[in-house]
Parts: sequence; structure tokens; C-alpha cells
Amino acid sequence: MKRSLAVCLCLLALPTVSAAFAADKAAPAVKPAPVPKERSVVTHHNVVIGGKRMDYTATAGTLLLYDAKHQPTASVFYIAYTRNGVKNSAERPLTFAYNGGPGFASALVDVGGFGPRRIVWPAPGDIRAEQPPYRLVNNDDSILQSTDLVFIDAVGTGYSRIVGKGKSKLFYGINGDAVAFAQFIQRYLTRFGRWNSPKFLLGESYGTTRSAVLAQDLVRKGVYVNGVILCSTVLDLPTINFRAGNDLPYALYLPSYAAVAWYHHRLHPQPPSLPALVARAERFAGSEYLQALFAGDHLAPAEKQRIAARLAGFTGIPASLWREADLRMTLPVYMRRLLGSAYAMTGRYDARFTTPEMQPLLPIPGQSAAGASTTAIWGALTASFDNYLVHNLHYTSAHLYKQDSGKVFKAWNWDYRSPLNGLGSGVGNLHARDVAPALARAMNNDPGMQLMLNNGYYDMATPFFATNYTLSHMGLPAPLAGNIHEDYYPVGHMLYVNPKALPALSHNIDAFIAGASRGTRG
Repeated sequence: MKRSLAVCLCLLALPTVSAAFAADKAAPAVKPAPVPKERSVVTHHNVVIGGKRMDYTATAGTLLLYDAKHQPTASVFYIAYTRNGVKNSAERPLTFAYNGGPGFASALVDVGGFGPRRIVWPAPGDIRAEQPPYRLVNNDDSILQSTDLVFIDAVGTGYSRIVGKGKSKLFYGINGDAVAFAQFIQRYLTRFGRWNSPKFLLGESYGTTRSAVLAQDLVRKGVYVNGVILCSTVLDLPTINFRAGNDLPYALYLPSYAAVAWYHHRLHPQPPSLPALVARAERFAGSEYLQALFAGDHLAPAEKQRIAARLAGFTGIPASLWREADLRMTLPVYMRRLLGSAYAMTGRYDARFTTPEMQPLLPIPGQSAAGASTTAIWGALTASFDNYLVHNLHYTSAHLYKQDSGKVFKAWNWDYRSPLNGLGSGVGNLHARDVAPALARAMNNDPGMQLMLNNGYYDMATPFFATNYTLSHMGLPAPLAGNIHEDYYPVGHMLYVNPKALPALSHNIDAFIAGASRGTRG
């Protein structure tokens, strides 16, 4: 009775049903967001790389994106660094760089370690260094030595935003996002006369997913790419998602579990060589362990006990717990159990970092747990970059700089039609969320394109063995296998956070760019 009365009162508050419909029809359409003018702020700086001073120009600005009717749809923010005093500067290598998420701005890959200035990151356990003030220093490992750089903020992140008649569905999805980046790159090449430069894409995390689709889009438009640099790679999302009935991630995560256990000295005896341990874990994961998972309930008790003991040997987690978990330990469980009774859990992005647990007896971490690695670096990133924009690049805005956007992530359209969809029949899109074939198609259509993969041993977000599995199943023609180059580093997801790993990472990227540019370095 009370519910009926409430409904009646609501209806009485309206003039009439027909009048309400009339009012809806008469309501004005939502006005398009204002279209700002393109702008840029140019400043001049220098950096010391390899003991040599390098003068460079920084350009912080925006470019507009347009729809098919040439109506503005988005304003995209970027920061470009170009080396001064270079002969044939229009032919110097040019790298377009970005982060992932989806929903993250590019600041992290800029001042994180690839740009000319970098943050002094807190080391694992250095709580005091996680507090302000933070230090931004000369980056003597910047890859500006080998390539000009353009850091791009995806629409909805940083200072990039939807304008005019743009709609979120145009940008917040695998396909729309790649189309937007492709248009930005074309507009930048035209605006700054860089069409003849050797071109590179550098993406981190979801940025690697973007790079696969983006490379195919660019090649299809006649924009050939000399090289694609993937950092902390994920191209086939089911390989890292623990879902009921999907046993593959358990096997693909095991080598990372072993590496992290080695770092935290949970293995007894401690193996002397990390690469050797990882190689053994990979062999076991791809053979005996995968076969045991495949057997399911048909696995004999004695064999289950044997596999559990082997898993304990690789991870330092008791065999009894592996048996209790039915040989399937998800990442959250592993992160909480590795350190035993310390009531601490490892980071997901970088398992070198740990943090105390507020709810150690709950089966899963509590709500709003930022995670150990995020907790360690987020304050330094936010404060340092905002300060850098204003005081070093002299760029100001009425908008807040969005390092990450939950709105973008929640609205993301994960549907994707693979180039290999026509290979067979079945129910649904069998290749959804696997973009590796797009990268294979791009490399096949542009046979000179080189591919570089950089992975961290302690990355628990995009495990390196999953990357290797994806590469071996991406459908790349055999003659192009020599175009793939892969390196590993003693760090987590953000490869530049470990200052001991950054020099090797930068050196390898410099060498890759030089080789893929056919010696045109300036």
C-alpha cells in the first residue's frame, strides 16, 4: 500500500503523461562541448646523456581530431621533445609513446624513465622517499639520444578531452582508441613535417594492446612503421585473466611466481641463477603442469601430490596449500600467501614492493586497496609531473591533469574483430580481445617492421611467459620471425622504476631504434 501511494504521489507531481512526453520532445539537445583552439608552448632545455650535453626543444600542446565531416571531436594533449642542431632533422627517428590502462595518461612513461627528465623513484621499503618533496633530475638514460619523442595522452586522460560533437563511444574502445591515435599521428607528421622520419611506436601495458591495432591501422593508411616497442606486453587478454574453465593463466603465471619467490628468498635452497630458475619453471609449466590442469578431476591423487610438491619447490608456498587450491592458485591468493605469516602482500605491478594488510584474514584484499607498487610511486608521479608542467614546460590549464580515469575504464568497449575471424565458424567472436593477429597482419603487410618486447621478471600484471605464449600463437609468417627482439629486466611492470635496470633498457631501445632506422640516427 505504501509503495502504491508513493507511485501515485509521483504521478500527481507530473502535469500529465502526454504533457511529460511533450516536454521531453521539447527539451533542447545537449550542446556540444566547446571547441578550444589548438595551442602550444615551446621551451628550450638541455640534458646530459652518456656524458655529453644535448640541447632540445620541448613542445607542450594540443591537436584537434575530426570526424568524417571535418567536425572537431577531441582535443589531444601531447609533449614533444626534439633534439636541436641535427642535420636532416626531418629524417631523424621519431617515437610516439603512451601508457595504457585503458584510462592512463602518458606522464608515467615520460618522466618515469624515457623522457629527458625523470623522477627519482622510491626503492622497495624506502617509505620516507614516498613522501614529498620529490626530485626530478637529469635523465642520463633518456632515449632522446636516439629518437625524438612525442608523448600522447589518450582522450579522457591528461589534458585530452572530448570536444564539439565528439562522443565517448568514438574513443573509449579498442577500435576507436586506435583510430584516434592514428589520426593524431598523421596530423602531427603533417603539422611538423616529419613524414620522412623513421617512425616508432612505444606502448606500455594496455599501450601494447593499442600498438598492435594501431600499427595495423597505420600500415593500412600507408603510414609504415620502422619499429614497435612493447613494454610489459599483453596482446591476448584471456592469457592473464583467471576465469572458471580457463586453465591457461595458471601455467603462464607460474614462471613469474617463481621469479618473485626467488627475489623474496622464499625458496630453500635459494637457486643461484634467476634466468635458470625461470627456464626450469617455463619447461615445467608448459608440460607436466599444463597436462595436470588439463586432466581436471581425472588427475590421480598420487600425481596431484607430486605436482603440488613441484609447485611448492618453484614458489615456496606449501604443497598442502597447492592441493587445497586444486593446483590452481590465482594471483591475489599468491600475492597474499607468498610472505607467509608476515601479514603483508606483494605488489601486482611490481612484486618487489610489499605493503601491510589491513584485513589479513579476509579471503581477498579489502576494498580500495591501492596495492604495494601503486602506493609506492603514485604520490611521486602526481606531484612531480604537475610541478614539471608548470615550472619547466610553462604549460598551464584550467583543467586538472588526469593521471588516470575510472570513467574511461568503465566505459571501455572491449569488442574487437580479429583479422583471423574468417578462419572458422563457431559461437560468438572466438578471437575477441586477442589483438596479436592484428600485429602479425601489420608486420606481414610491412615486412620491414621490427618488433621489440621488454619484460620485467617481477611484473605480475602482464607476466612474461604469457607474452611468449602469445608470440608463438600470433600467426606471424616464419620469414618474419627474425624481426622479433626480446629482453628481460629485474624489475616489475614499470621497467624504468628500478634505476639499476634503466641503463640496460635504454641501451637496448637505442640499439633497436638504430638498427630499425637503417643507420639514420642524428
